[in-house]
Amino acid sequence: MHLERFVGASLPRPVAKLARLDLPVEEWPYLDEAVLLKNRSRQVCMTCHFFRHQPGPECIPLLTCHLHQGLIAHGEHLTHRCSGWTEDLHHHRGWAPEVA
Repeated sequence: MHLERFVGASLPRPVAKLARLDLPVEEWPYLDEAVLLKNRSRQVCMTCHFFRHQPGPECIPLLTCHLHQGLIAHGEHLTHRCSGWTEDLHHHRGWAPEVA
């Protein structure tokens, strides 16, 4: 399974992504067609391990991809994915596998 390549391994990051680590999430760039691909299966951003949502300015939710460190436009998280899509580890291993 392809989960092993993300768990416990440090991924090489381009310099542009390293610079974004210091930026607040609100300032991350939006991901475009070069990263996000249309998809009609359950493998979309919303079901990915790296997908997060959090309150943004004026309580409007920000949809983010922590793998690409970018924002996802509203609605695209339901119909798009990237090549780095990974099954959510909570579904794979449970909410608290260390207690089981």
